Amino acid sequence: MKQIARKKRLRSGFTTGACAAAAAKAACRLLLTGKTASEVSIPFPDGLHRSFAVASCRKLNTNQAQASIIKDAGDDPDVTNGAEIKTIVALAPSPVVGEPVTLRFTAGEGVGTVTKPGLALAVGEPAINPVPRQMITEAVLEALADHPIPEPLLVTITIAVENGQKLAEKTLNHRLGIIGGLSILGSTGIVRPVSAEAWTATILASMAVAKETGCQAIVLSTGRTSEMAVQKTLGLPVEAYAMMGDYLHFSLSNAARFGFQQIHLAGMWAKILKAAMGTPQTHVRHGALEVSTAANFIGTLAGNPALGAELAQANTAREIYSRLVDMHRQDLITSVCLAAKQYAEKVGKLPVSVHLVSSASQVACHV
Repeated sequence: MKQIARKKRLRSGFTTGACAAAAAKAACRLLLTGKTASEVSIPFPDGLHRSFAVASCRKLNTNQAQASIIKDAGDDPDVTNGAEIKTIVALAPSPVVGEPVTLRFTAGEGVGTVTKPGLALAVGEPAINPVPRQMITEAVLEALADHPIPEPLLVTITIAVENGQKLAEKTLNHRLGIIGGLSILGSTGIVRPVSAEAWTATILASMAVAKETGCQAIVLSTGRTSEMAVQKTLGLPVEAYAMMGDYLHFSLSNAARFGFQQIHLAGMWAKILKAAMGTPQTHVRHGALEVSTAANFIGTLAGNPALGAELAQANTAREIYSRLVDMHRQDLITSVCLAAKQYAEKVGKLPVSVHLVSSASQVACHV
């Protein structure tokens, strides 16, 4: 096997969620101490602390302060790179009995509101995703732990993004029913650069390591959540795992070239559904998954066009899955996985096992 040429290492950056959390801690500290900070450190989901330069920090009144962070997305072509992420923190006595600290999230200028079902957030909620909310909560609690104040306390967190509404026009938010601005995103706090060259080189390197360490099977996952879920069940050595991201066709075809005997394909619903529909590159920049097309595909699998029309009323692929679960149509979920298996075996020319991973990080279907 030829040695893979080394590529320039691309620089990682921080998500909007991480920036919002850092700004929240800076603003909270200003309210508690009366002092502004030029730098703030916050905890990340991986257990490490990372530091941010504070762009601005000022009191709005006795109980409110605002701080901001300029987002650095590293070498990723992120539409929010360089945007000013602002957080307003307000402290007040809490009406919630029995809870020492209660956090409430609101959308400021440039941050959207959820108006349709099918997302991880309820309709009417500010579009601040679960992991960013958790990061903000932990950052604020750290600030409060350093400077205890009387309890119970209500902390209102308002996130805003400079020019966020205009930036949102470059995203799929309007299709998803997120109106008024951007979503505050991030599942790790870190932005990993999206580069085809970097991704494919990493995939090839992972396969080379797997082959050289004697692995007969390769596990191709679309992300860390999917990878972790199948690690619990497959019992394969760590070298057997290759995170392919959205490079499905590339990974499947190269698995055969490396001489593996088996492919395990792990992904969440939207990615497995795209594979079932024969989509070689599953990133949204190569085409968002049209709900109506996906619904009609499932209706065709079921031999029931009326069901397809009913599913087409869903807002997202996630909602299609939820509807199928509510209908107790595990047979159709399995059919989608079988279609993905058929596509993967056609491309990879190897036996393929498909593992559908749920949002709870469990294998929901295996074929």
